[in-house]
Amino acid sequence: MELTGGLGADVAIEAVGIPATFELATTLIRPCGHVANIGVHGKPATLHLESLWNRNVTITTGLVDTYSTPTLLRLTTGGQLNAAQFVTHHFAMADMMEAYDTFARAADTGALKVVITPELQPTA
Repeated sequence: MELTGGLGADVAIEAVGIPATFELATTLIRPCGHVANIGVHGKPATLHLESLWNRNVTITTGLVDTYSTPTLLRLTTGGQLNAAQFVTHHFAMADMMEAYDTFARAADTGALKVVITPELQPTA
């Protein structure tokens, strides 16, 4: 709030998927602001309408769509975006369930992105 002179942010993006960060995003937003909730939530989050109802705040939810995929691929293959910096965990295909569990518990595991690599098949 100090950075905005007490007004709040025009846009707050919740991308972690835990109740505390969603609730924080709704407290940081200015009147007529926008909360974009793209985090994958595994637990309920409280929507404090008692503090939002008179501020005309817009809240949207949803997964990232594939519209930006070609641009992201071009930036990655062109070396302008280092996607590896977002990978926090690596798993073999045989450990798929552990990978899902790790990602689902991101608040506890620190998982941002996980990479699942197929096991190499022996060559004849």
